[in-house]
Amino acid sequence: MKTRRSFLVSMLAAGMVGLFGSAAAQADVPIKVVASFSILGDMVQQVGEDRVQLTTLVGPDGDAHVYQPTPADARAVAETQLLIVNGMGFEGWMDRLTEASGYKGQVVTATTGVEPLAIEDHGDSEIDPHAWQSLANARIYVRNIADGLAAVDPAGAKTYRSNAAHYLKEIDAIEAQVREAVASLPAERRKVVTSHDAFGYFSAAYGIEFLAPVGFSTEAEASAGDVAKLIRQIEQDKITAFFVENISDRRLIDQIVRETGARIGGTLYSDALSGADGPAGTYLGMMRHNIKTLVAVLGV
Repeated sequence: MKTRRSFLVSMLAAGMVGLFGSAAAQADVPIKVVASFSILGDMVQQVGEDRVQLTTLVGPDGDAHVYQPTPADARAVAETQLLIVNGMGFEGWMDRLTEASGYKGQVVTATTGVEPLAIEDHGDSEIDPHAWQSLANARIYVRNIADGLAAVDPAGAKTYRSNAAHYLKEIDAIEAQVREAVASLPAERRKVVTSHDAFGYFSAAYGIEFLAPVGFSTEAEASAGDVAKLIRQIEQDKITAFFVENISDRRLIDQIVRETGARIGGTLYSDALSGADGPAGTYLGMMRHNIKTLVAVLGV
């Protein structure tokens, strides 16, 4: 009888270990997360680390303005536990994609809480979606991402909060570098030309004026009148700093450079990261690269 009782106790204990072991193993399975584009994807990875299985729809050097979702994207969204988007109209294709996928789960809009910038364009007021170009806004992104991850994975909430706190300190350090770098530039040299109007938040936050032949979206086309007006301003203000963007067709910038006699100062990363081995493989790497590139030209 004693032997039988010992056997039953052993079996019960083994069963309890198996039960809790399975629960623990299940808790360690990464949650599936979809981010709309590479900059958001990096932020999610920084906060989620190995607790997330991340799919990024628009990858490095990809243009989210003109992106065309694929059937694989629809499958990824259908299977995800959390969808993270920029919002502000940046991903104009996202509503169609979520509808096609049948996704009904949680969506984090990373710009929730950001004070939007608007600009008048030919009589129409448009919201600038490129809010990540301000590091202050990046802090809002990170907090929204951490909250979203914690909501779908409460067991990992402490990890997400800790990772976010560390990441926010890194953002603080980069922003201090950006402000110091801009302060070193003569006020009259803080004007540049880029491919499209993607740096409004950077301009508002740090005091460098960006001019562009087209508006917020790379889908837009500059009219001959827009280009002529920009060239007149370039000549009037004696602007010599021109930059191409990693996502944009540079032919229009090349045309303006030829007509003004200016030179290309380098490549700025606006709406997408570079590949992992490139100069802007992470969001903070992108911000660091951009300010170094700007200062190298404007500070001459």
